[in-house]
Amino acid sequence: MARSRKTQSQPLNVMVQGKNIDVTPSLKEYAEEKVGRITRYFEHVQEAQVVLSVQRRDNLGKAQVVEVTVWGDGIVLRGVDASEDMYASIDGVSEKLRKQIEKFRSKFIEKRRTDESRKKDRAVASAEAALRGTPDAPRIVRTKRFAMKPMTPEEAAMQMELLGHDFFVFRNTQSLEINVLYRRANGDYGLIEPQS
Repeated sequence: MARSRKTQSQPLNVMVQGKNIDVTPSLKEYAEEKVGRITRYFEHVQEAQVVLSVQRRDNLGKAQVVEVTVWGDGIVLRGVDASEDMYASIDGVSEKLRKQIEKFRSKFIEKRRTDESRKKDRAVASAEAALRGTPDAPRIVRTKRFAMKPMTPEEAAMQMELLGHDFFVFRNTQSLEINVLYRRANGDYGLIEPQS
């Protein structure tokens, strides 16, 4: 585990690993330096994981992909970038993370409008599948596990916005129960609480 330089009391741990690629010392150092710079914008970040990989992408051929996950003070930031050059991908994902942090620091939650055409397309596809008699049953294709730090619904809304998700599962600080925050069709939020 490598440590990047940080002027705050807690250094940022930057873990760099390769998937289908050998990580050279210069590439590792560049990733540590670039990702480590995000602490200039948000000092509460404590750990970052950087995964460098080569993947086949239709528009890029063999794409140089960089995935970064950052943890700190109950927040999780995630960014992915792909290009024809690994150094450019590192630059791209670092810029994406910087923008996410700026959004978080300003505590500005921008309401997104629901893409109605996407909903209509899904409804039409389901209706067509039902008419054909071939149910298009959804499958569980991915499982995620994560620690649930207690937070308020407002903090959960910020975290949901940072991740770009339409829902967020969290432990409510008041009740210590598991709650689900979700985006409603009008752009507002809904909160699901368990009933005792």
